[in-house]
Amino acid sequence: MKKIVLLALAAVGAVVAKKKIDDTRHEQDLWREATDPVQKA
Repeated sequence: MKKIVLLALAAVGAVVAKKKIDDTRHEQDLWREATDPVQKA
């Protein structure tokens, strides 16, 4: 029973970590787009 609980906690931790990484990456992409230097035509 303890193994199942530990496995479930590990899965939840992995999902939370993945979401945080994705959110951070999205935030970085927004900043990169906002601060992208303007190229002359």
